[in-house]
Amino acid sequence: MNIIQAQLHKELANLKQKNLYRELSYLEAAPEATTVISGREVLLFSSNNYLGLATDDRMKEAAIAAIKEYGVGSSGSRLTTGSNLGHQKLETELAHFKKAEAAVVFNTGYMANSGAIAALANQEWTIFCDRLNHASISEGCRVSGAKLVVYKHNDPTDLERKIARYLGKYNLLVTDGVFSMDGDLAPLPEIVNLTQKNQILTLVDDAHGTGVLGANGAGVVEHFQLTDQIDLQMGTLSKAVGGEGGYIAGNQLLINYLTQKAKSFIYSTALAPATIAVALKGLEIIRSEPGTRRDLLEKALWFQEALKQAGFKVTKTATPIIPLVV
Repeated sequence: MNIIQAQLHKELANLKQKNLYRELSYLEAAPEATTVISGREVLLFSSNNYLGLATDDRMKEAAIAAIKEYGVGSSGSRLTTGSNLGHQKLETELAHFKKAEAAVVFNTGYMANSGAIAALANQEWTIFCDRLNHASISEGCRVSGAKLVVYKHNDPTDLERKIARYLGKYNLLVTDGVFSMDGDLAPLPEIVNLTQKNQILTLVDDAHGTGVLGANGAGVVEHFQLTDQIDLQMGTLSKAVGGEGGYIAGNQLLINYLTQKAKSFIYSTALAPATIAVALKGLEIIRSEPGTRRDLLEKALWFQEALKQAGFKVTKTATPIIPLVV
C-alpha cells in the first residue's frame, strides 16, 4: 500500500468509526410505496417520487414513443446536435409553468444550480447564501470566485445585517425554496423585500416545491405569490415531475446569458429524447390533476400527526419532507 492508498484507507476507516460510511442500497423493484431490497419487501419513505409519476404508465408510454421517433440518445451537446424539438417544447412549457419569459434545461438540478451561479457571478460579485442551502449552490458559489456571505438559516434579520455590511457592486441572493432535509420554507416575502430594496438578483432553488406547492403546482414561489418578483427559479424534473433533469426559468436576457456561459450546459451531452418526453408528460399531469397534489399534502399532514401521537419528535413542515429526530 503506497502513501496515497494509506491516506485514503485511513479516511474511509474514520468514516466507518463515526458511523458515516454509507452503503449503496440496490432496489430490486420500482420505487413505489413499497419496493424490494435484498429480497425483502419494504416500505419506501425516502423517495422523491412525490406524486408517483416515476412509475405512471402514461410516463412509460411517452418514453417509449420518444424512443421510437428519436432513438435512445441525443448524440451531442445542446449547442451542437443535441437539441431536438422536444427540448424546445419542454423549455417553452417550463417557462409557461413558471410564468417566466424563458427557461433552459440542464442535465441535473445540481448542474443547473452550480452552472448558473458560476456563470452569473465572478470576483466582482457578492453572493448572499442561506447556511443550509443545497451542496450544488455551495459548489456554484465556490467556483464563481465571488465573495460569499452566509446568513443564518431562514433569518431575514441576520440577512439584513449582512446586506448592510457586505453589499457589493453586483449582488446575488440564493436560497432553497423548500429545504431538502428539514422541509421548511424560505421566508421569501421578507427576502424579496430586502433584495428589491438593494437591487440584489434572486435565485430560488425550487427543486422540492415544484409539483408539490402552489395553486397550480408551480412551487414555492407561486405558493407565496411572488412569481413576478423572483429573477431566477431553478427546479428539477427528477422529483415530483417523475423523470430526470434540471432547469432554470427567468427573463429572456438571463436565460440567453446562461446558454452562452454556463459550462455545465455547454459541455454536456443533452438529455435523451425519452427523458424530455417524460418531463413533458409529467408537467401535463401535474397541471391537469391538482387532486393528486392535495392528496399528497393531506397524507403528509396525517403522517406527521400520527408520528407525534406515537411519541416521536417531529418538526412540523408544510411539505412531504418530514424530519424524524431519533
